[in-house]
Amino acid sequence: MKKIWLDSIDAGITICDKNGIITYLNEKAAADLSKYGGFKLLGKNLLDCHNESSKQILKDMFEKVSERIYTIEKEGVKKLICQKPFFEKDKFAGILEFVVVLPAEMPHYIRD
Repeated sequence: MKKIWLDSIDAGITICDKNGIITYLNEKAAADLSKYGGFKLLGKNLLDCHNESSKQILKDMFEKVSERIYTIEKEGVKKLICQKPFFEKDKFAGILEFVVVLPAEMPHYIRD
C-alpha cells in the first residue's frame, strides 16, 4: 500500500464505501484495530465488525445518510469519534470515521 499523508496523522482514519465495505485504514487505525485484524479488515463489511446494537446504528447512518459525533472512554482513554458521510459527484459514496484520543484535561473556548 502506498504511504500517503493521511498515514502520518495521529488519529485513526477509516473509510468505507456506500455498501459498508472498508476501503481504507491509515496506519493509526490499523494499529488501533490490530486485535480485530488491522489491515486485514480492508475489503470486509463494517457491519461484520460490530455488535447488533451498533449494526443498527450504522445501518440507519447509511439509510439516512447521516453523521454521528460522540465520545467514548475505553481502558481510561477518552476518544472523540466523528463519522461523516462523504459524496462523489453529489452522490453518497460512503462514511469516513476519524478517531482522536482526547487529553484528560482539554480546554474549551467559546468564541464570538
